[in-house]
Amino acid sequence: MPIAAGLYYFAHGADLLTRPPIILIHGAGGNHLYWPPQLRRMPNERLFAVDLPGHGKSHGVGQHTIGDYADSLLAFMESLKLASAVLVGHSMGGAVALRVAMEAPARMIGLVLIGSAARLRVGPALLHTLSDPSKTELAVDMIIEGSFAPGTSPRLKDLARQRMLESRSSVLYGDFLACNAFEPSAREIARISAPMLMIFGEDDRMVPAPTGRLLQRQLPQAKLEVVSNAGHMAMLEQPERVAELLGKFVQEVPYFPGQQGTSATQGQ
Repeated sequence: MPIAAGLYYFAHGADLLTRPPIILIHGAGGNHLYWPPQLRRMPNERLFAVDLPGHGKSHGVGQHTIGDYADSLLAFMESLKLASAVLVGHSMGGAVALRVAMEAPARMIGLVLIGSAARLRVGPALLHTLSDPSKTELAVDMIIEGSFAPGTSPRLKDLARQRMLESRSSVLYGDFLACNAFEPSAREIARISAPMLMIFGEDDRMVPAPTGRLLQRQLPQAKLEVVSNAGHMAMLEQPERVAELLGKFVQEVPYFPGQQGTSATQGQ
């Protein structure tokens, strides 16, 4: 089982050293399987899908701040000798990617946010429900209900629900607390210089596209794409379209191979 800096990861195309490393960072209560095969196994790309601390197959407990998760990701990059990478984050994972971009801009080749922004406020009712371990299933139902576009396959929603319920209640609650507290200053955001793409589902009720447009005004290099027939889980709802947008973005970002990553074992 591939582990680096205490984090489990799935690797695809890890030996393609001429391609920029792409690190996929899941959202709150998620794991690497929230990235469907169309994204985890993009042809001719070099990808690493991580399980954050306390999530999926990674050991330890979840963190309580976005900054702590960002530190874990930087340690992961150090362990694999990845001098820089394209970071792709969904929801909370996008906040983690933003924090890395603010604290270590030299490590960034590019930045992709999916259903994420510089403010990730969580409703008081959901936080209150998450705070009671006996109500975890109810909280997960609330999250799943707000995460998908109308008409989404019930099977897809059920699978997402089952995977989220695999997270410990304390980890899930901590993740949402970390999201709610994430509030970088304008000065911190101004440190981000990497090429950037923001992807939003047209029907995202958790982090609507207008939230991303606020961030786009601060970062003129950022592009924004809205995906039809998708909500907050756009990468699950419209994987081919999201993979197309990511592939186009990665092809356009400048990349000059520096310190080479290790040859990583394939995951599951």
